[in-house]
Amino acid sequence: MFLIRYLFSSSFLKNIFFIAVFLIFLLFALLIFLNVFTRNNQSIEVPNLVGKTIVQFDKKLSEMDLKYIIVDTANFNPNYNIESVLDQEPNAGAKVKRGRKVYLTLNSSDFKEVKLPKISGLTLRQARNIIESLGFKFGEIEYVDDIAYNVVISISSDSFNLEEGDFLKKTSIIDFKLGNGKK
Repeated sequence: MFLIRYLFSSSFLKNIFFIAVFLIFLLFALLIFLNVFTRNNQSIEVPNLVGKTIVQFDKKLSEMDLKYIIVDTANFNPNYNIESVLDQEPNAGAKVKRGRKVYLTLNSSDFKEVKLPKISGLTLRQARNIIESLGFKFGEIEYVDDIAYNVVISISSDSFNLEEGDFLKKTSIIDFKLGNGKK
């Protein structure tokens, strides 16, 4: 009974009113602070950096108040210049706030070298699949006298004979000597 009288007393209702006014004031202050702090509706468009080198985009990003971080250097892509951008995050055209970081993946300075597996003794079809899956290019075929028909006798690149375990740059052209089935 005492609790019910207290809940409807003028001092309790006055305190509830002051708490409600204070919470409403606090909510509006928080909204105003967040609007100013997060720079709401103040965005810029991220430029397309793919294919550009650091020298080409560094000044432009500085003027736009965007920072960049080089995340990774990808495998060499011959379609782009050395150390040019292959990928960016956020993508070109995205709306971001000033001071945002743009994460970049650059083209490496050269192809990496790959260890050659055992190719001699394989059929032409098997050898071609292995060579192409490792990133090499299939070159010329020369037939030599050997009892095994269409079986790899030896491989070479730029007139240098290659053996199992040798290292060769990706996209190198590998030439084949195959058996012609004659003794």
